[in-house]
Amino acid sequence: MLNSQQISKIKKMFKNTDGLLISAGAGMGVDSGLPDFRGNQGMWQAYPELGKQRIEFSSIANPNAFHDAPTLAWGFYGHRLKLYRQTTPHQGFHLLKKLSEMLDLPYFIFTSNVDGQFQKAGFDEHLIYECHGSIHHLQCLAVCENQIWSAEKIQLRIDQNRCEWLGELPKCPHCHGLSRPNILMFDDYDWINSRSNIQAQYLKQWLKQRHQPIVIELGAGTAIPTVRNFGEKFAPNLIRINPREHDLHPNQGMSIATGALTGIQEIINALEIQAF
Repeated sequence: MLNSQQISKIKKMFKNTDGLLISAGAGMGVDSGLPDFRGNQGMWQAYPELGKQRIEFSSIANPNAFHDAPTLAWGFYGHRLKLYRQTTPHQGFHLLKKLSEMLDLPYFIFTSNVDGQFQKAGFDEHLIYECHGSIHHLQCLAVCENQIWSAEKIQLRIDQNRCEWLGELPKCPHCHGLSRPNILMFDDYDWINSRSNIQAQYLKQWLKQRHQPIVIELGAGTAIPTVRNFGEKFAPNLIRINPREHDLHPNQGMSIATGALTGIQEIINALEIQAF
C-alpha cells in the first residue's frame, strides 16, 4: 500500500503530463500466469528436457538452435506460441487502458515482450513498439527474402515434456527452407527488423507531439535492460513497478515494489479514479 508521500508524488507527476508511455518487460505477464524465465532454473522447470540436457536460455533462444536442433528449437518456441495464444491478459492491461481514457492521456507502449498481449488486450497495434519482435510473425531462417509473415496459420503440435515439435516443421513460403520466429534472439545477426523499425518510427512521431510524457514501467529486469534504459530517459517522470529489481534514485522518479497488476491498481487508487 502506498504511503501519503508516494500518493502525493504520483498526483504531482500526473498533473502536468501530456502523454502516457507504458513500458513493459517479462514481469508484466506474470499476473496472467506467464513465466518470466528469471534464470535457467525457471525455464528448466517448464521444459524438463532442456534441463536434462543443461541447455541454457541463451542457447535455445538462439538462431543456432534452429540450425543444430530444429525440432527442439521449434518445440520451445512452438509451446510458447501456443501458451501466448491461450493466455488472457490480466486486469492490469485493462486498467492501463482505462487510465489513459479517464485522464484523456494519449498512450504509447514500448515493450520487449514478444507475446502480443497488449494487442490482445485491445491496445492499438499502431501505438505499440515491440523492440524484440513478435512470436506471432515468422521469417526465413536463411533470410532468402527480406520478408516476414503471420504465424496465424501454424498448427501447433508439441510434446512439452520432450520439448519437441511434432510433425512437419514450419517452412518458408519462398524457398521452402526452415522458418523461425521473427524475434531478436541471442547472437542474432539475421533478425529482419523491418516491422520493428516501422513501430519505432510511430513512437518517434508520437514523442514529437509530447512535451512531458510520464512513463509507467512494468516488470522490467536488469538482465536485459532495454526497457529500463528506455524509461530512464524520461526521468524524473518515471514510475517503476517491480517486486524485486525496483531500485530507482528519487531524482529519477519513484518506484513501487510490487507486481504489475497490484502496482497499476495502486496508481489508479492514488489518482482516485473509478476504473469500473
